[in-house]
Amino acid sequence: MSKINIIYLLPELKNPTGGAKVIYNHSYILNKLNNKVSSQIIHLKKKISYKFKSSISKRIKIFNEDSSGWDARKMRVSKSFLPNKSWYKKNISLGMNLNFDNKSDFIILPEIWSHFAVDLDLIKKNINYGIFVQGFYHMNSTDNFIKLKSAYENAKFIITVSDYSVNYLKKMFPSMKNKIVKINFSVNKKRIKIAKKNNLITFMPRKLKDHSNLLFFYLKEMLPKNWKVVPLINLSEKKLFETLSKSKIFLSFSHLEGTGIPPIEAALCGNKVIGYDGGGGSTYWKKPIFIKIENGEIGDFGKKIIQNIKDYNLSWIKQTEKQRRNLSKLYSDELEQKSLMLLSNKILNLFK
Repeated sequence: MSKINIIYLLPELKNPTGGAKVIYNHSYILNKLNNKVSSQIIHLKKKISYKFKSSISKRIKIFNEDSSGWDARKMRVSKSFLPNKSWYKKNISLGMNLNFDNKSDFIILPEIWSHFAVDLDLIKKNINYGIFVQGFYHMNSTDNFIKLKSAYENAKFIITVSDYSVNYLKKMFPSMKNKIVKINFSVNKKRIKIAKKNNLITFMPRKLKDHSNLLFFYLKEMLPKNWKVVPLINLSEKKLFETLSKSKIFLSFSHLEGTGIPPIEAALCGNKVIGYDGGGGSTYWKKPIFIKIENGEIGDFGKKIIQNIKDYNLSWIKQTEKQRRNLSKLYSDELEQKSLMLLSNKILNLFK
């Protein structure tokens, strides 16, 4: 049997996201791990947008079509795009077209494009595919329920990254529970370190901006003058981890996520993590490192920050060493590789 190609579809993303990095890493590992498979990434980008329509009725029609989710007919393959080396350094293999072979290709769709199984005729052409659900709250990728139902029913596997997501999917699709496959992901241990701590509070500003803006307004008069709030935005991977290694507190605004990666990275870099677990984060959200705030409880959020600033003691780093060690084991290279080997063998069995 010739090699089976495991092909991930992914939007062209100029700014780094944890979910994209997981996919890049999985594809990279599969190319090294199993000599019976190869793996590629196909980036898709939107075609040039419509010409301006003067008719209001036509504009409304276009708006309604666009609001029903990504449309595969309006996408094209981005043949030269590669992730910025400042946040993903490993070499990845690129796919160049959407002409799939049902005898050798296995397609993995992100949950935001699950309906592409119908739009790209994967079902009609008997192309084997799976759906990678990292953010199960984004599974309604189109408001066309029949299309969505068909996509999930015909998928060979529904892949996800956390026990929380597995349980959610089993409740949502009880008849498909045997299709659900959990795949581990890892954090970059080479970047993890705990440096001399400064009076820094860090956070990701792209998440729930209205919540963070309100929180910082609330904290304006309460935050000690010798403390600084630093947004983590447009940073290289190196600079991101350097900042996390020096900060004392990380604020989580995780919202409806399968597993939030930044809170894990922040915790391993010696931060107290205060904020929302996003749902999926409940798997690892344990005291004393993680302090949970109920979504929207801005007053409690602010009080917990001030209290932890007052109580902060550098001996806390030593006291929480075991918890960080156990957390690191959950997101190890070994578990990631083992789970990907199991997945690749399941995929190979489809082609026998």
